[in-house]
Amino acid sequence: MTLAGRIALIALIILCSAIAPARASVAEAPGENLDISLITYGPGDIYWERFGHDAIELRDTVSGEEIDFNYGVFNFDEKNFFFNFARGRMHYLIDAEVTTDEESFYQQAGRSITKQKLALTPQQAAALRDFLFWNLRPENAVYNYDYYVDNCTTRVRDALDRALGGAIKARLTQSPGGMTYRQQTNRLMSAQPWLMLILDLGLGPYADQPLNAWQESFLPEELQKSLRNVAVPDGHGGTQPLVQNEARLSPNRLDVPPVAAPDLRIPLGIAGLIFAALIAIASRRARLAFALLSSLYLILAGLVGIVMLILWTLTAHHSAWANANLLLFNPLAFLLVRTTWRAHHYITPSRLANGALMVQLIALLVALLAHLLPGVVQQNQPWILFALPIWLALAWSLRQTTRA
Repeated sequence: MTLAGRIALIALIILCSAIAPARASVAEAPGENLDISLITYGPGDIYWERFGHDAIELRDTVSGEEIDFNYGVFNFDEKNFFFNFARGRMHYLIDAEVTTDEESFYQQAGRSITKQKLALTPQQAAALRDFLFWNLRPENAVYNYDYYVDNCTTRVRDALDRALGGAIKARLTQSPGGMTYRQQTNRLMSAQPWLMLILDLGLGPYADQPLNAWQESFLPEELQKSLRNVAVPDGHGGTQPLVQNEARLSPNRLDVPPVAAPDLRIPLGIAGLIFAALIAIASRRARLAFALLSSLYLILAGLVGIVMLILWTLTAHHSAWANANLLLFNPLAFLLVRTTWRAHHYITPSRLANGALMVQLIALLVALLAHLLPGVVQQNQPWILFALPIWLALAWSLRQTTRA
């Protein structure tokens, strides 16, 4: 072995010797020597980082050693990863890291780090520690990830709530949430408008249900805020705040997400009117352009409809089920593509095409009337405002073109 190799080996042994006691001391420390903290990391730049992240920190007050436990690890190299992702059966797992290593990564990325020290009794701290180490075992580490109800933050929340005997859930289920799943998603994804629009289009009524604070704490930021309002017994017959103190360990150096979700009605409504006007004008002055524009819209509408049907019937993405946008974009659109080219040559639409167009116009009317009925949950007005003028322009243009 070369001198450089020996030095590297010695350094590795020293490093392993330094890390091993950290895990061992935290694992073996009595509950009265354990400090429990919630570590919240701000949103990142990459789309899968936009929701933020968090971890539970266990600190041995005697040795000073700290370990972060987080539930946000996934592996692109896992067998059938992308197929499982498409089916809504993503596999995530818990991991543990030395706190300084974990925090160094987020500091370098420019993401904020906030630490909330929590008031757990020695018995609760020991029980939480034992649960987390049990969860680290290979047979227990993997779980089926869900964006809204079973993610890296809800797992942290549930572990803390379990140790506290349900105190967090009891408090947060009594408080209303501030936004819906759709609003939070649009707010946090607004830095990538194209992705925000795709997600908004694909979300069904599940994403618009009213939330309480417990449900909304699927987000690290919301869990961090909500814990400030939780009180626990102080051991003397009274109560004390669960959050004993809160400190910002590292500032945010990235763009901050807006406090409210963007209103998509005006921009999508304007986009729909512009596209409709282009179709109407082209039908009178440039028939080839009319056929191209109409075909583009119809093919995209049909493809979007197929994807939404697949998400509803063949996947576990329950937030996309029963999507009312299927009334606006669906495979019936494919039946009209040939008709736009026939109209280019002044050929009358077939009975099948006329029937498909009539069904689509009725579907539009149903989509509009649905918002006047009680109990309608899905908030898809922006997409109605986008699709309605385009479908009306298509219907009018086909009628005028074949009359000419």
